[in-house]
Amino acid sequence: MHKLIQDIKENISKVMIGKESVIDMVLAAFFAGGHVLLEDMPGTGKTVLSRTLAKSLDLKFERIQFTPDLLPSDVTGLSFFHQKEGDFVFREGPVFTNILLADEINRATPRTQSSLLECMEERQVTVDGKTRALAPPFFVIATENPIETMGCYPLPEAQLDRFMIKIRMGSMTADEERRMLDRMILNEPLRSITPVCGSAEVKKLQESCRQVFVHNDLRDYIVRLVQGTRKQGMGDMAGVSPRGTLMFVRAAQGYALVRGREFVTPEDIKSVAAAVLCHRMIAPMESERQKQGYIAGLLAQEPLPTEEWDR
Repeated sequence: MHKLIQDIKENISKVMIGKESVIDMVLAAFFAGGHVLLEDMPGTGKTVLSRTLAKSLDLKFERIQFTPDLLPSDVTGLSFFHQKEGDFVFREGPVFTNILLADEINRATPRTQSSLLECMEERQVTVDGKTRALAPPFFVIATENPIETMGCYPLPEAQLDRFMIKIRMGSMTADEERRMLDRMILNEPLRSITPVCGSAEVKKLQESCRQVFVHNDLRDYIVRLVQGTRKQGMGDMAGVSPRGTLMFVRAAQGYALVRGREFVTPEDIKSVAAAVLCHRMIAPMESERQKQGYIAGLLAQEPLPTEEWDR
């Protein structure tokens, strides 16, 4: 499995330059069965990363451009009367895919945003009283622009809690930007990239992620960290939900798998902590940096377990 994961990462790196940590986090969430919210400026490679991931895994890919006039039926699909057949026929929406890019999700109205809630949590779509299952794997990568507010609708807490992790793409160094120019000035690597595995291998990887061992001491450590977000003295900030606790464990398992291990270490937990917890801490007047400060403080205060973490 480790060799296959390395092949996937190397394949994505043929297109993405200098984003190793982002690639690791996205793959960790994907293998763990979660979803990803990418927040960054336009042109930082969010869409390219999504397409490259889908092509590397040979999975079906759909993209929805979220706009204020987008309707829920444009996302999930709708039933219409087919005159030739003389009956109502269901036309599938773009959510019937494997990897869904919800581009600029915060531009859509709350009503349309909420059409993804059932899809992301229960992997199914209910339209006109009939429930249809989404074929696994189903993975949502949503993007949003943090600097624009005009015509945008901030994601509600219930929607944010569906995302396993929230990360930023980050900026490029001068060396990375130059390498990008050298690589892409004549070629378009995304067009020439070929799959390194298929859906059967993806299923095995996701099953392997569930089997990554988490020591009892580390389970206690995760619970103490989550409980720390709910302690008094945090001002108006609400703590992380129980769903967040489970996502925390799953993300740590996914990160360990991506790093080539069959067991979680404290470093895995610390690596994913901010990405899993910050967007779940409800504090209207607090910035993302302040939330990260809270998490960093918790990590510094909470005693780190020291054991042999393998089985």
